[in-house]
Amino acid sequence: MQALVVDDSGAMRRIQQKMLESLGWEVKTATNGEEALVALNGLPDCRLMLADWHMPVMDGLELCRAVRRDGRYARLCIVMVSSDGVIDSVQNALAAGANEFIIKPFTADALVCRIEEAMRG
Repeated sequence: MQALVVDDSGAMRRIQQKMLESLGWEVKTATNGEEALVALNGLPDCRLMLADWHMPVMDGLELCRAVRRDGRYARLCIVMVSSDGVIDSVQNALAAGANEFIIKPFTADALVCRIEEAMRG
């Protein structure tokens, strides 16, 4: 299974990548939304995207909207990742097309739970 981790923080990309790889995912990474859209073109079997909200160039909310406008990614599960846990942020992410929302910092168990919920959704 292919996954894409999108975050402008190298440390967060590595942490999330290692968590996903330990679960058996083949993981690619991108540093912003624009890079993620390019990367998705090369990942036709991508089933999961973890997208940070606050990134330069194109943030996670814009990325989520762009992905949802493209029918090729209708089955892609999107988990929005943010340090902002305000209920409005969660609602905005879900309205933009995210399947789930997780607040940084998070544990591997919490991430697994959110991924499972997103995949069931």
